[in-house]
Amino acid sequence: MTKRVRQFIVAGLSLGIAGVVLFLFAFIRPLPVEVARPAENVPIKVFGLGTVEARILSQVGFEVGAALIELHADHGDRVRNGAVLARLHSAEQEARVARAGAGVVNAQAAVKRAEASAGKARAVLAQKQQVNRRKQALRIKATVSVETAEEAQMEEDVSAAELALALSDVAVARAQLADARAQYDYEKVLLDHHVLKAPYDALVVARHKELGTVLTAGEPVFTLVAPETVWALAYVDESRAGDIEVGQAAEVRLRSRPRQLLTGHVARIDIESDRVSEERRVYVVCDACPESFYLGEQAEVLITTGVLDTALLVPETAVADFDGEHGTVWVVEDGKLHRRAVTFGHRTLDSRLEIVAGLAPDMRVVSGLRPGLREGRAADVKEEPAS
Repeated sequence: MTKRVRQFIVAGLSLGIAGVVLFLFAFIRPLPVEVARPAENVPIKVFGLGTVEARILSQVGFEVGAALIELHADHGDRVRNGAVLARLHSAEQEARVARAGAGVVNAQAAVKRAEASAGKARAVLAQKQQVNRRKQALRIKATVSVETAEEAQMEEDVSAAELALALSDVAVARAQLADARAQYDYEKVLLDHHVLKAPYDALVVARHKELGTVLTAGEPVFTLVAPETVWALAYVDESRAGDIEVGQAAEVRLRSRPRQLLTGHVARIDIESDRVSEERRVYVVCDACPESFYLGEQAEVLITTGVLDTALLVPETAVADFDGEHGTVWVVEDGKLHRRAVTFGHRTLDSRLEIVAGLAPDMRVVSGLRPGLREGRAADVKEEPAS
């Protein structure tokens, strides 16, 4: 055997020995792993992204059409319930009200005339009845003729008919008076509609019309909002929204106030989710909202759905085959590594999963995946830092 061959053999053996040593060092020696430790008082929060909205937001305008001649409010003004916001030109309607008022006066006079006529007819009938009774008594005594008695009876009947006619005239006159009053009230209501008043204590979001504009009925003149009804509308993924309930505590962070955290609570949950984004609409009311606000501003919402007294949490990155409820984790049992199928419960905002079933009491869960994890390999356990 030549010297060169011996050198090649020695080199090959050296490489083989080094490889074996490296293999033993890499795959047989205990693998350092961090294991999860139970955590206490873990808040479970759900994130939602949305906007600042208001429960009462109205576009208000006149119920009649005319020229806009007065404006008493503008963008940013705060107005009280019943405050005058604007007026329309009303001369034509005022004339209609005056004409309707005159109609009421005429109808009242007609009622008085009809009642007077009825009173006169009633007096005539009473007189005719008295005469008729006397003549009928005289006829019985044969003092007056039968013809005279019959004539007296006919006059009484005619007077009774005239009274009935007079009473019907009274009824007609009273009906006409009621109609005239209704017409007057109608024209007066239309005149009142020429004045636009605030329907509630409000903040003027926008003014849409200028002086002199000829409006049609229903055109919006102002957009109003009730400041006390401002809330955050948050869109929450349906997969995270199952535990949200009305009344739960929430936190709101506005985009224009990133350093200010507003506290509040869930006020309403829509019973219909967005069919496109598969998100649930959740409304959060602040306990103490800022004096100024901007509708449509982006808002980040955190809703606390519960607090876990004690929980074993593992990062989602340490879980394999996770389907939303089940998955596989690495565990240390009797100093050896094993794969274990477990069941998960809650999920925290920092993407940690609560293990609720599948572990034996002496098992420790590996909190992070790393190279070298292998079934049955020895493990050198280190506690993960307290969170």
